[in-house]
Amino acid sequence: MRPGPRNLITDVAGLRVGNASDDRLRSGATVLLGDRPFVAGVHVMGGAPGTRETDLLAPDKLVAEVDALVLSGGSAFGLDACSGVADGLRAAGRGFAVGDQKVPIVPGAILFDLLNGGDKGWAENPYRALGRAAFDAADVSFGVGTAGAGTGAVTHDLKGGLGSASAVLESGITVGALVAVNAIGSVTANGGPQFWAAPWEIGAEFGGLGPAVAYDPAAEPVLSKQLGEATTIAIVATDAALDKAQVTRMAIAAHDGMSRAIVPAHTPFDGDLVFAAATGARALTDPHTDAFLIGHAAACCLARAIARAVFEANARPGDRVPTWQTRFGRS
Repeated sequence: MRPGPRNLITDVAGLRVGNASDDRLRSGATVLLGDRPFVAGVHVMGGAPGTRETDLLAPDKLVAEVDALVLSGGSAFGLDACSGVADGLRAAGRGFAVGDQKVPIVPGAILFDLLNGGDKGWAENPYRALGRAAFDAADVSFGVGTAGAGTGAVTHDLKGGLGSASAVLESGITVGALVAVNAIGSVTANGGPQFWAAPWEIGAEFGGLGPAVAYDPAAEPVLSKQLGEATTIAIVATDAALDKAQVTRMAIAAHDGMSRAIVPAHTPFDGDLVFAAATGARALTDPHTDAFLIGHAAACCLARAIARAVFEANARPGDRVPTWQTRFGRS
């Protein structure tokens, strides 16, 4: 596989991403928006998730497609970013038709960034406005690192962020990943600069340093957050024609990428979750082989996107942990 032209999830044709952030709040929201509704699924492996409308993504539920997917900071408050996106979709005349009404379907997930030093003393929940701003900003190009839902994210010992990556398979199918990294675990090996995701790096997209020589048990991460204070939330997407059961399997497979890039992942303290989306633009030529390779590519893209999120994070005044760039610098 090779990266798409942008090395972003928007290399999947028909998808756009919008970011909105508030530096004073030290938080933000990110939306994945389709030019038309798309098939979606979800799989949760963390012990402390925060979600909206995820039950309807099960293969046996009525609604076949969604209009957008949202990742947000703000813990439970951040779920209101979905309402801002729904406002934008409704104004655009989009949504699930019920009689003469259209109801936008906007599942979402949140991460906890309420203790990162930002001003959380709001009188009115700011996330609805951030969701609408992210909707209005949706485009094929978007920022990574300290952006959108990753604005206030942190990991075990480094600043987290928003990451993305893509891959084009030999069949021509495109797969991409989008992730906000706020993990309790570490994304670098043994406290050094090498990323756990290094074996899946393509080129030098997160420094080209190669993998650590060996795992050092003495460098085990310390439990630095409490229950509900950590989460890595992600979306993987493809232009392949998949049904709800197949995209759910894609989400399950993509969790392998999370466990490759974060040590440890899927803890009782994290709300680790992966959405999957399929635009249906490209028919499968071999349903078994293509589905197998799409799941593999989703895991690889997610591992790469996680490392890119941390690698691209920017230092801001008042940061409570260093960025990768501040601690290790570019190679």
